[in-house]
Amino acid sequence: MATVAPIRPQMSDAEHEARQQLAACYRVFDMLGWSEMIYNHITLKIPGEDGAFLINPFGLHFSEVTASSLVKIDIDGNKLADSPYPVNRAGFVQHALFHRHLPDAHCIMHTHTTAGMAVSSLEGGLRPINFYACNFAGQIAYHDFEGVTVRDEEGQRLLEHLGDKRIMLLRNHGILVMGRTLPEAFIKHWSLQRACEIQLATLSMGTPLEVSADTVAVHQRDLHQAQAPGGPGAADFAAMVRLVDRRDTSWRQ
Repeated sequence: MATVAPIRPQMSDAEHEARQQLAACYRVFDMLGWSEMIYNHITLKIPGEDGAFLINPFGLHFSEVTASSLVKIDIDGNKLADSPYPVNRAGFVQHALFHRHLPDAHCIMHTHTTAGMAVSSLEGGLRPINFYACNFAGQIAYHDFEGVTVRDEEGQRLLEHLGDKRIMLLRNHGILVMGRTLPEAFIKHWSLQRACEIQLATLSMGTPLEVSADTVAVHQRDLHQAQAPGGPGAADFAAMVRLVDRRDTSWRQ
């Protein structure tokens, strides 16, 4: 069992809540099968602390992450609280870039799920051939693979390719989503993952049926009517946290 880093004795309520929410999210991702060894990242800004955000400790599996082990850093990669854990540069460079330049990117999620990587490696990317894919038609940015994301100079191209969108398929690489809240980012990731899984299953059987642009427009117009109260993804994420808690509550430490 990994050693848990102690929480800083002095901490704002906002940071405490952010740690709890983000630690729960790592456990939810693991429960859903989205872990990738000790790699990939979910980051969350700390309200009221300009430029401060939380990231997973490099070396821990998602199933080991706790509220206290999350590493608090600034957008230049400096630790803002004592932690025995390093931060993966491949995660910091990409996430810090978006946290720095996009005020609405409160939470950022990047994964290497099999379905996400497969669709990002497919010519044409995600196609409007299923319910969930229709959620994203016209809303996904694409960025060509340039190697592992450890070079600062790639940042400008990432921003240019993202534009005004907040969902990106990194070609040959994986999923990147951003949200104004963690639950909003979560429901985007969940829906995009489902869209990718269903596309893979559909293409394995033959020629898919594409949904018309007019129908996609109606679908996107009306989609909010199927949302539970509390804001985008709030009820969905809360339900997943309850499932995690039935298995293990150690993430709260």
